[in-house]
Amino acid sequence: MRHTVSCVNAQRRSQVGVAVLLVALVVVGAGSLFIPVTAQARSAQTGATSASLTVDQLPPQGRHVMAQIFKGGPFQYEKDGVVFGNRERLLPASPRGYYREYTVKTPYERSRGARRIVCGGLKPVTPDTCYYTDDHYASFRKIVQ
Repeated sequence: MRHTVSCVNAQRRSQVGVAVLLVALVVVGAGSLFIPVTAQARSAQTGATSASLTVDQLPPQGRHVMAQIFKGGPFQYEKDGVVFGNRERLLPASPRGYYREYTVKTPYERSRGARRIVCGGLKPVTPDTCYYTDDHYASFRKIVQ
């Protein structure tokens, strides 16, 4: 009987050891999975964007909005041209009023949708830089000329 209890205890210790090892591997593995997220968050705080695109790579509605921005309007939506607060801090830090947002119409969408162009500069008609987001400010791509 004593031998059976001893074997059962040894088996349980072995199972616990394996479980601890598996948890350690998962934690270490999960930690390496979180490194890119942390790096992404850090780059977001410094104002980095994930990629760039040219005006020609914008959807047709985005190209139209870019042309309207440089003309000074008119814009389709009442909120176009309003100050963009950069609360997400994904764009480079600038004084309040530097960035303005414009809606890029999403086909078949009844509301304003998620697509925007955000431009920064002292004069809205001649922006220093513009960014495109198709996921409602979760990420931005710099528009290069």
